[in-house]
Amino acid sequence: MKKFLNYIIFTTLFFLSAQINAFDGYVEISPAQPTQSGEKIEVLEVFWYGCGHCYDFEPFINKWLEKKPDDVVFRRMPGIFNKNWIPHAKAYFTAEKLNILDKIHSSLFVAIHEKRKKINNDRTIQKFFLENGVDKREFKKIYQSDEVDTKIKQAYVMGQRYKITGVPAIIVNGKYMVSGSSAGSFENVTKVVNLLIEKERGGPNTD
Repeated sequence: MKKFLNYIIFTTLFFLSAQINAFDGYVEISPAQPTQSGEKIEVLEVFWYGCGHCYDFEPFINKWLEKKPDDVVFRRMPGIFNKNWIPHAKAYFTAEKLNILDKIHSSLFVAIHEKRKKINNDRTIQKFFLENGVDKREFKKIYQSDEVDTKIKQAYVMGQRYKITGVPAIIVNGKYMVSGSSAGSFENVTKVVNLLIEKERGGPNTD
């Protein structure tokens, strides 16, 4: 009986292992791209404020962030697939420079997708920032700065190097891309990200 139970356990584990290996849930990025996290593992979210899927993904990534490991650095990068996405990217980098991302990031998603506000160009983005207490002169100074323009160009180039075809997408340590389509669901995205983090640590079951 004991041998039989051991056989059942072994075959079950083998089956589950085969399932996991058959469905990795990520796309390998080749060649691997540099990170900004130093010795730590980088997890990068690529998004667009106008994307409904990105808005739907927010609760999942925010829940994951509550338990983010200490050896992991998380950051965001706006995706830029065409020129219409540039104003939203500039909004993100402007908020980042002003140190108000905690206030602006979620609020802009809510304004666009819940309140159905058309915030998609320089004028409406400026209005949104002013409504959130930002000085008009300070906003223009940063929004129209060379620094923000440089970050826009860098984001576009990195998006090309990651070979991103849609958002939201998670890039783990510049080596792997995880999305809802590759992982099967947004809930699975964070699970696959955790497995890739363990893989980068050189932990068990990394092959």
